[in-house]
Amino acid sequence: MAEKRENTYMPAGHRDAPEAAENDPRSPGGDKAQVSPPALGVKGMIRWAWTQLTSMRTALMLLLLLAVAAVPGSIFPQRVQDSFAVATWIEDNPGVGEVLDFLQFFDVYSSIWFSAIYLLLFISLIGCILPRAKKHWQQATSAPPRTPRRLERLPESGALELQSSAAGDAQDGPAAEAALQDAAAILKSRRYRVEVRETSVGAEKGYLKETGNLLFHVALVGVLICVALGSMFSYRGQKVLVEDESFVNALVAYDNFYPGAYFSEDQMQPFSVRLDAFERVFDRESTTHFGQALDFTADVTTRLGADGEPQTEELKVNQPLTMDGARVFLVGNGYAPEVTVRDGDGEVAFSGPVVTRPEDEVYTSMAVIKAPDAAPEQLGFVGLFLPTSQDAGDGLAVSVDPELGNPELQLNSYYGDLGLDDGLAQNVYVLDTESLETLNSRELDAGGIVLSPGETYDLPEDMGSISFDGVQDYIAIDIHYNPAQQGVLIFALTALGGLVLSLFLRRRRAWVTVETTPAGRTLVRYGLLSRGEDFRLRDENIALRAQFEKKWPVRAPEKES
Repeated sequence: MAEKRENTYMPAGHRDAPEAAENDPRSPGGDKAQVSPPALGVKGMIRWAWTQLTSMRTALMLLLLLAVAAVPGSIFPQRVQDSFAVATWIEDNPGVGEVLDFLQFFDVYSSIWFSAIYLLLFISLIGCILPRAKKHWQQATSAPPRTPRRLERLPESGALELQSSAAGDAQDGPAAEAALQDAAAILKSRRYRVEVRETSVGAEKGYLKETGNLLFHVALVGVLICVALGSMFSYRGQKVLVEDESFVNALVAYDNFYPGAYFSEDQMQPFSVRLDAFERVFDRESTTHFGQALDFTADVTTRLGADGEPQTEELKVNQPLTMDGARVFLVGNGYAPEVTVRDGDGEVAFSGPVVTRPEDEVYTSMAVIKAPDAAPEQLGFVGLFLPTSQDAGDGLAVSVDPELGNPELQLNSYYGDLGLDDGLAQNVYVLDTESLETLNSRELDAGGIVLSPGETYDLPEDMGSISFDGVQDYIAIDIHYNPAQQGVLIFALTALGGLVLSLFLRRRRAWVTVETTPAGRTLVRYGLLSRGEDFRLRDENIALRAQFEKKWPVRAPEKES
């Protein structure tokens, strides 16, 4: 009697678990040899890393990361722009300031991490461009794709049956070969690249879309190169010019100077600028904006080179002067009261204009005067310059107008060691009074110093005197030189043009087939295909059909009986 078998379903290839585990080469106890994945190796790891780095996704991430990395440069003061502001920030934020300084948050654009992102982005873009440029060249020089068998399955298609004298029509239509040549000519007129085949025409256009894309990325690399060159070979500086004072473009003449990494003093352009006069225009008609500044104009005399002819020019806000590639900007202005300080021995310890810093719209200005050559003690003064002083009560005065209506100096005086003999740099607009003794102030019996033009005040304790001799104007100018600035502009415009091409052009393909019907007529079929979304492909179909119908006598479809 045959042994009864269970009627159970077992899929093909299924085995009992123990048998499967025994014979499975992946099983630890299997009879066959273990199969392990191949080792990647050093070359494989380098190839994989290069592939990841040169992908478009990585390039976009690095570009976004570069923008994020630049944010601290707009939040924290930068040492290259204002080292004093950086030192003050660190002093005001002990602990955090030292950590941020160690992480180079005050030197963002020259930091190791910002430079690393910049360099990786540069390499990534080049790695993206080269293979894409090679592939684009191959596509642009190769024949259009083969003709599909079923053109009616394409997103846009159509068919036209041409008239034929063989069928008794009134007007002759072209034969199949002639229709094929006509179709090729029409496609060429629509800027297609055409290849005529045995019974069809293949055409393609829109290569400029990828060209624009590549142009954008090449221009972006050009911008990065020019920005890097500009940061290495450029320089920038500031200078304050008082009336009738001249500035010569030399390193020692700047108040502040910020050179590039590879700056050389030999590359400084030989030019000079002298301030002849300065004019301010304020609103005198409006009741709501009375006294608001409307315009600033500096009359200057420039000379290019030692043998250059003097040129009289106007320097205005947002209208810089260009001197042999260097640009001179008007960035500030104010009043410079002329002061003479005599020490206890009657000798002149200081004489000249004092540049003040405006603090409001009516030019209430901070004034600091230092006389380190005074004897027997060094003298210092700090206070306000008021262009149009008016009594505010309780012995206080305020400026009520930015023009010189009633100029007045209100100062406190000090004596002692000013700290200038230590050789350490000091801010000329700040007087450290902690280690000084007070001579004049509102809290002392001597009171503060109040001077009008032409007046002199004798200091207490026979320490000397101070005279207010007059008022002059001054301007603050910025000098910028960047040899790669024009390159940045050219590449930026090129990138914009490439972006326009890549956004507004479409890559399209067209095919036309011809055949002869049993009735002896020529049947033309055509189809259109776009790479990516193209909302104007329907318009292209309509325009192409209109040209076909204009070229050929098209037979009207027969009406059903």
